Amino acid sequence: MRLVNIGFGNMVSVARIIAVVSPDSAPIKRIITDARERGALIDATYGRKTKAVIVCDSGHVVLSALQPETVSGRMTGKADREDEAEEELENE
Repeated sequence: MRLVNIGFGNMVSVARIIAVVSPDSAPIKRIITDARERGALIDATYGRKTKAVIVCDSGHVVLSALQPETVSGRMTGKADREDEAEEELENE
């Protein structure tokens, strides 16, 4: 089982992820609201602004303070400067 770091030491199973999307559109905001009402929302932002919404095959929705591109890069194993900058942000 491969896990991906979604920020602040939180991990999600790569095999369970269906989509990693930006939270800006109205349909994604509805998905977040519906998940909150069902009790299937996991907020892993630690009070920061939500930048990525991770939709899982179990119906859970996970909020992350990392950019969708960063989460995607971590899923595929690509490391870049943005990952390092995000890690520095987390350690503050």
